Amino acid sequence: MTIQYVMHFGICVRDLDRSIRFYRDGLGFEEALGLEISGEPTATLVEIPELELRAVYLDRDGVRIELLHYPSPGTVGGAEARPMNQPGLTHLAIRVDNLDDTIAKLVPLGATVLEHTRVHEDAFDAHIIYLTDPDGTRLELIQTPNDPTRP
Repeated sequence: MTIQYVMHFGICVRDLDRSIRFYRDGLGFEEALGLEISGEPTATLVEIPELELRAVYLDRDGVRIELLHYPSPGTVGGAEARPMNQPGLTHLAIRVDNLDDTIAKLVPLGATVLEHTRVHEDAFDAHIIYLTDPDGTRLELIQTPNDPTRP
């Protein structure tokens, strides 16, 4: 068995156009392609009977996200930030050159700032905060001159 590459991460959204604006205009992702799918075999694959699905792929820095919108049967659940200790994908981390400028750009596009999470990490001289996209997906914004994850 050989893994060829990671293709994408999927994010379910309530309003596809709003989410495209958020990720494209706010975070600099570029629209790659879109799909409209209904019925089988996708209904079986995603375990949603009688579905209508609109998906848009967005690329940035070698990362591809897939925004998934279900006109039918719609979305379920709230749009609150998931607890960080809940199993599953917890967040997307994004390095920025100016935390406050980035926040000011994202809030009008639907971000919710989790101000109580703002910290300064002395070891990396990092200013870090969480916010959520319009549907509650956590984004970690990191402003640091000394990124420990990059050589």
